[in-house]
Amino acid sequence: MSSVQNPSEILAQLDQAQQAAVTNLKGPLAIIAGAGSGKTRTISHRIAYGIATGEYSESKVLALTYTNRAAAELRSRLRQLGAPGVQVRTFHAAALAQLQFFWPQLTESMAPKLVTQKSALVLEVLSQMEIRVSDTERFSLQSEIEYLRYSMLDIGDYEKLEREKLALNPARFIEFFRGYEALKQQKRVVDWEDAILLTCGLLRNESRMLSHVQQQYRYFTVDEYQDISPLQQALLETWLGEREELCVVGDPRQTIYSFAGATSGYLTGFDQRFPNATILELDSNYRSSQEIVALANKVSPDLPLRAVRQLSSRPKVQPYSSSAAESHAVAKQVQEAAKEQPLASIAVLARTNSQLLPIEKELQKLGIESQLRGSGRFFRRPEVMQAHAAIRALRTVTTDEPLFVEVSKILAALGWSSVARKSESWEALNWFVEVLDELANPSLDEYLRELDDWERSGHEPQREAVTLATIHGTKGLEWESVFLIGVNQGIFPIGYAKTDAEKAEERRLFYVAITRAQENLQVSFSKDKGSSEFIYLVDSHS
Repeated sequence: MSSVQNPSEILAQLDQAQQAAVTNLKGPLAIIAGAGSGKTRTISHRIAYGIATGEYSESKVLALTYTNRAAAELRSRLRQLGAPGVQVRTFHAAALAQLQFFWPQLTESMAPKLVTQKSALVLEVLSQMEIRVSDTERFSLQSEIEYLRYSMLDIGDYEKLEREKLALNPARFIEFFRGYEALKQQKRVVDWEDAILLTCGLLRNESRMLSHVQQQYRYFTVDEYQDISPLQQALLETWLGEREELCVVGDPRQTIYSFAGATSGYLTGFDQRFPNATILELDSNYRSSQEIVALANKVSPDLPLRAVRQLSSRPKVQPYSSSAAESHAVAKQVQEAAKEQPLASIAVLARTNSQLLPIEKELQKLGIESQLRGSGRFFRRPEVMQAHAAIRALRTVTTDEPLFVEVSKILAALGWSSVARKSESWEALNWFVEVLDELANPSLDEYLRELDDWERSGHEPQREAVTLATIHGTKGLEWESVFLIGVNQGIFPIGYAKTDAEKAEERRLFYVAITRAQENLQVSFSKDKGSSEFIYLVDSHS
């Protein structure tokens, strides 16, 4: 029996706008949620309120997110509200679960093996084509594959798209793309885009299986809906069918993944898809100081936020003679800030990953722990790779032991113990226990899907350290103090942003960056490279 809080308790924790969203239980509903407006609080309370009032059945709700971190946070909120049985998954994990469940029924064989990272396949194709590229160029090729797949574009039309220049000319890229697809078929493996595409096709072609899913899930909630791609939207529409029990939450001001096929058009055009839709707005910012909110409104004036906190803290612009001087000085400022606040409440953000490496070295010199988000380093640690492989091998073992016991044995053999230790190796192995606990008694397949999805995202588990991150990797995160570095013309906005749409996306990215800060925001640049056009927004405001 559910121990969900009673409806009045749930509503008492919310402001008036949040209450309006929470009590609007009949879909379709779109919530335009500004930065720091309590988006996760609102959707978790809406789901719990629906269960508490008897409008929703806990087992028939599916909440979809884009990152594992967001899924974990939403699960935690729902548990606190007494609704632990709600399914919260990323789009990728939900699709993969259905593919692995239905594929054997359809083909009498196991689903194709999932490749969590494209790197090895991409390198093999390039080797076959006798092409050598840098790591940066390889990453761009991988991103271009994902853009095409998520956008559901035909590779035959690639030359007409006039995409930004890659290491390969369009004709060679088409050859490369087809080689990549052929290699996957040859090895009988699928990537994450395949998981979504195959699941969508399977459900649309097999009415019995689609009926099974539609009976299992009736109420859908989609977080960060401004970042949905045509491929993910196609799967969502397949799940929904003709039903309209859908709540989407997003912010068009924070659409920053167009390069990966995302589009805010599904959010801004929600009432065209659903003519009887309700559109609500959350515009109260609980995160940042009044001046930081005012700066955000200057960057994006069309949908202004309302500052709730009384804190007064002006954003600061700081020029430096060079990038090296900037890295050295910011590291020193981080050292000073760390005397007054926890390391984990400090972040250094940049437009590109390469800008963060000098800061990382400067912090190392000062003996300050830092963590580079999105680099995937964590998943390349030897003990993490060994633990992941050993847990995956449990599929071949028959045992009556609970999963927690089996995982504990594997981790113990690698040096983990249930008594906490102050070491990176112990913390890395203990992450496997944390994921297992967070999922609340999962099956082995569910656990492995979650681990694979974390690896796909490349986001390391958080530890007590200064965060170093590109802005694209910070959605949904916040810090007491934010140092935004390298705000130089040609870097931020990025030099290849030529069209109005590309320049608008860079401005939205700047908006995301500044709204990560709660109390202290410093925007810096190196004078030898020329200040960004964004600097005047902060300078004229401070």
